[in-house]
Amino acid sequence: MSAGRRDKKEEIMELPKIITNGEKYKPAMEITEQAKADDYFEALVRHCMGFGISREEAEDIERSNLGYFAGYYNAETRERIERLFKCAHPIFGAIAEKGQPTTEEALKMGKEIALSSLKT
Repeated sequence: MSAGRRDKKEEIMELPKIITNGEKYKPAMEITEQAKADDYFEALVRHCMGFGISREEAEDIERSNLGYFAGYYNAETRERIERLFKCAHPIFGAIAEKGQPTTEEALKMGKEIALSSLKT
């Protein structure tokens, strides 16, 4: 096996069944290497699937959650997370395409979402 590559027989990381969002997504915010991001994403997806969710839906959920969580960090971290995990913020969109929203833009989007949820 070459250095840096995981042996197929190695145990895949497993997240605890009961975990907070901070405990689940904060470690991802520290990742800087694609291989580690891929491994961590697999652990996230497997955790989500443990609740009876299909792989496809679990991947969508985890990408959305990663994008949302990264929105609480600076633009540099958000860009890195979106690139490594192939995700985007579910409200703001991809930072590479739309840039970082201003405080005013973020507040406006939040108000629009809150008002639209009252109509349903």
